[in-house]
Amino acid sequence: MDYHRPVPPEESRRIAQVFGALYLITFATSIPALWLYQPVLKDPAAYVAGAGHNNKILLGAFLELLLIISNIGTATVVFPLLKRVNEICAISYVTARVMECTFILVGILTMVTVVTLQRNPSAGTSATLGSIAYTLAAIKDWTFLFGPGFVVGIGNGLLLGYLMYRSELVPRPMAVLGLIAGPVLIVSGIAVMFGVAQQGGPLQGIATVPEFVWELFLGIYPLVWGFNLAAPILRGDTRPGTV
Repeated sequence: MDYHRPVPPEESRRIAQVFGALYLITFATSIPALWLYQPVLKDPAAYVAGAGHNNKILLGAFLELLLIISNIGTATVVFPLLKRVNEICAISYVTARVMECTFILVGILTMVTVVTLQRNPSAGTSATLGSIAYTLAAIKDWTFLFGPGFVVGIGNGLLLGYLMYRSELVPRPMAVLGLIAGPVLIVSGIAVMFGVAQQGGPLQGIATVPEFVWELFLGIYPLVWGFNLAAPILRGDTRPGTV
């Protein structure tokens, strides 16, 4: 994209709508998927030893595959605009989204592997299968901590917050929220990692709220109102890294 070319309003509106819709899809896929995984995450050993709810787990895995697609889409569709602000930061945001999705994919593999264990009880003793299932569930918990609980703070919080603040595509006060939410999420993730806080506990729950609000805003605002047409990068009067 030519940095000096003004972006037509219809093009900006189209990018904004797709960007916002993809962010809302991340909510519509990630939250139900986590709920569907609960039978395994609560008691992995009992899950593989019992009748199982395999369709629930597989549906959760499918939703997370859609989550991966929408996650990467939220970075790539807006990249042509954000690179006008700072190309390095824009590429870093895309990279952070891909890294987050890598952790999500590992988590998906652990869940579908538990389904395989439940479907094939003859693969080992109950104690052995239960131990393997517990290990897989623990890996899933760590992927959630490192991906949505840590990398998101860097990518969606710090990097995207900075890019949105400098670009003025959205109201700056909300972009400041992203800049605050990112470090808060990162600190809470580190606290859980070192045992200072409990994963899924009150501290981490509270620390997640600013990021939740920031990302929900990124879904609703661009979809309904579009990007700020007065933003310098849309007028084509800026160069990368100078906004």
